[in-house]
Amino acid sequence: MTTPTTNSRTIDVALGSRSYPVWIGPGLLTDHARWRATLRGRHALVISNTTVAPLYLPRVSEGLEGLQWSSYLLDDGEAHKTFANVGRALEALAQLGATRDACVVALGGGVVGDLAGFTAACWMRGIDFIQMPTTLLSMVDSSVGGKTGVNLPAGKNLVGAFHQPRAVVADIDTLASLPDREYRAGLAEVVKGAAIGDPAFFAWLEQNAEALNARDTAPLVEAIARKVVYKAGVVARDETEQGERALLNLGHTFGHALETAGKYQVLLHGEGVAVGMLLAAQLSERLGMGTAGDTTRLHRLLTTLGLPTAIPGGMAPEQLLALMRLDKKNLAGTLRLILWRGIGRAEIVSGVDEADVLAVLESATG
Repeated sequence: MTTPTTNSRTIDVALGSRSYPVWIGPGLLTDHARWRATLRGRHALVISNTTVAPLYLPRVSEGLEGLQWSSYLLDDGEAHKTFANVGRALEALAQLGATRDACVVALGGGVVGDLAGFTAACWMRGIDFIQMPTTLLSMVDSSVGGKTGVNLPAGKNLVGAFHQPRAVVADIDTLASLPDREYRAGLAEVVKGAAIGDPAFFAWLEQNAEALNARDTAPLVEAIARKVVYKAGVVARDETEQGERALLNLGHTFGHALETAGKYQVLLHGEGVAVGMLLAAQLSERLGMGTAGDTTRLHRLLTTLGLPTAIPGGMAPEQLLALMRLDKKNLAGTLRLILWRGIGRAEIVSGVDEADVLAVLESATG
């Protein structure tokens, strides 16, 4: 369900008898009455990072008056989504004296949200947490659906838990401070949702690409809401990724390998997804599933939105294939990828021949 106003939306993520709101719009971090009502206890730990906290923690802290609360700040970047930082966050909860009705507040992008959610899932076997995403990528993807986790040197998100938030507070005012590169990376996840299952949305993105590049408020709220509505529907039908939800990983097997190969310093997550989606489309075309026309449309849209479409230099195809073998979707030692039969028609494909994957990687290597 989505409730529109002039420049805001409320979307309910329904999970059987459970549900939670996703609020999208301006001024939400300072709408204290709205989100404070979702906190049930007297303890709160705000997890953020050293870039976001100076900008937005004061707005959140005003809404925590009267509670016993503290904050734990990560350094900025994917490389800090580690067990070591989870341990430090848990120690912060211990020092706070947090009880089972405590709440973790995730103020930041996807790294903060994933780590904060995993911390909340671990403390006393699971306490509440609220997502306050401050990047476009986290607003449209990682803050919704309850996936949490941390990285290992062997690969991204290999450890985690499904732990749903109490609410998602997506204040689009925070996007004003987002660097262009980070903003564009978020648009990749918007494109992904359309590419998986909504050809009409894909066409809308083609028509509104320049307005999105300009960060115009109305189309931006509309794009976020449409992506969240799509993802919320998938999560409601398949919360723990036993089937349909795996489709949301279009481009991720390739993209995670690219991120890991670059030690999280070369590509942002959304950039990896952009390149990964195009590689998935090219592999689909090679396997006789997709068409050259749809691959071209995807390439054109990604390019218009300022996203990368080629494998960065210095990454060997054999290395990327080895990293892809560690993907969580694989079964019985064989590659299991999300491919498509054209825009809006993604599907899970098992037993993909590694020779075909290697050929696509080799053709796209810079």
